[in-house]
Amino acid sequence: MIGVICKTEETATVEEFFQLFKTPWEYYEPAQTYDVVLVTADESPTVDAKLLVVYGAETKNGDARDSIALRTTSRRGTLNYLEAAVPIYGNLATFQATDKGIPCLDATLGVAGVRFVSSTGQRVLRFGYDLFQEVQQLFTAGQPIEYADVPSLDIHISILRDGILREGISLPEIPPSPPNHTFVVCLTHDIDFVGIRNHKFDHTMFGFLYRSTIGAVRNLFRRRISIRRLLETWRAAASLPFVYLGWAKDFWSPFEWYLRVEKDLAATYFLIPFRKRMGDNVPGKHAVRRAASYDVEDIRDWTAILQREGCELGVHGIDAWHSVEKGQTEYAKLARVKNESGSGIRMHWLLQDQNTPSVLEKAGYAYDSTAGFNDTVGYRNGTTQVFRPLGVKTLLELPMHIQDGALFYQNKLDLHEIEAEKRCKDLIENAGKFGGVLTILWHDRSHGPERFWGDFYVSLVTVLKSSDAWFATGSQAVDWFRKRREVRFERFGNGQIVRAILERGEKDSLPPLCIRVHQPGNRNDGQCSNGEENTFTDVSWNSKAMFEFDSSSQKVAELPIKLSALGIR
Repeated sequence: MIGVICKTEETATVEEFFQLFKTPWEYYEPAQTYDVVLVTADESPTVDAKLLVVYGAETKNGDARDSIALRTTSRRGTLNYLEAAVPIYGNLATFQATDKGIPCLDATLGVAGVRFVSSTGQRVLRFGYDLFQEVQQLFTAGQPIEYADVPSLDIHISILRDGILREGISLPEIPPSPPNHTFVVCLTHDIDFVGIRNHKFDHTMFGFLYRSTIGAVRNLFRRRISIRRLLETWRAAASLPFVYLGWAKDFWSPFEWYLRVEKDLAATYFLIPFRKRMGDNVPGKHAVRRAASYDVEDIRDWTAILQREGCELGVHGIDAWHSVEKGQTEYAKLARVKNESGSGIRMHWLLQDQNTPSVLEKAGYAYDSTAGFNDTVGYRNGTTQVFRPLGVKTLLELPMHIQDGALFYQNKLDLHEIEAEKRCKDLIENAGKFGGVLTILWHDRSHGPERFWGDFYVSLVTVLKSSDAWFATGSQAVDWFRKRREVRFERFGNGQIVRAILERGEKDSLPPLCIRVHQPGNRNDGQCSNGEENTFTDVSWNSKAMFEFDSSSQKVAELPIKLSALGIR
């Protein structure tokens, strides 16, 4: 059990942090004993624990007693961990070299973490930044583009977990992926057009003609397309009159192509509810271009097919990001089409502000998937995990990580396919390392002329299918993480036994959870572990049992429970 002593203003962040690092914890109680006590508060009392973990860039009351001296304090800096430069957005202190403190975490400015035995004989980890201030920054403002490729929040969890294991303390945890899967994949599509037939003599049509002729030649010389693609693009441009007459197939029609490529895989389609609404408060000089030429009523035949194939339909929101009333109207429009309630949303153009999560929650949405970048790929909030934005009660955020336009648009990353493949490979490897969800956005027209990003998407899906990932719709992934969030930990017996309890009925169709017991490695070089030396045991967990972990024996046991005793029938 981890006992937490934090600053008053950090409590909401602490509680959400431990939904992501799903391990037994509670706010510190002086009468209890703990394996670990974690402190970010200004004052740290004398505690009964095997390990004391102290975070903060300011001098703590125990530093002088233990001859721990802060050398420098700076606003921002980077940690060096897991071969990544991990940004610190608040204050970062480094420590002077002493005979007592053993460096265990490096930063660009010096040593940012030390381990030592205190004057009272207690093992201590002392880090020069405030963990929960960093997490709060990631949950709210998020990360700037220059650190988009760093899963900062997930690495902060690893630093804490590995530090605990380095001190010989076993740790139970519910990892952020189902048993036998290292991560979850969500394939999503924002449907902005549904075809070029709806665009006659507008900016979309003229833009297509320019990009498929002059733009295509330029891309040939930039080695972004081949001669074959150039000829296919010209052929599509030449066929445009016949598409309008209905004599040729609409080469932007998305659904048939995606259903074929994603056969037997769950996918989520975000659909625009209303035609010719650009929305209010839209920034930029081209705001009028945000209006779509279709609405969800126009594609009822396809929505029925998509639902029959097991796909999810969500709202591609227009004004829901700032208006509860308009968000409810958009929600109701889609609900009528798909004949069921409950919906996720992703805002058109990824528009959002600090109030958007609470607005969407009040409008009735179950989850949002707007948290991502328009100009790059990576981790807007520093994590692969579904999380609850601070200030809301029920809405969960499904972060978006890979977007086609960000990879290939000339005014964005503008990557060659070989470079884009490497970027995606890095994100897949991180998902395998940290668990969580890898959410991919491929737009409706990206498979066809003039983009021709379909072959890349097919290769990406093939790579993901060869992994052990669980493919889920947005709702399925969010509901699984919601189930994980429902697990609670309770002390039992002499206080060294902790029970994990999940109060769910037997009709749960989601994959089970996993109980993971981390066993410490055998490092003796004085350095903090990077996790590679530690081992763990996994046990699949359904809702018909509770689990007991005894920290004194480091064993986990499965206990049958009567659901009626938990108030479930």
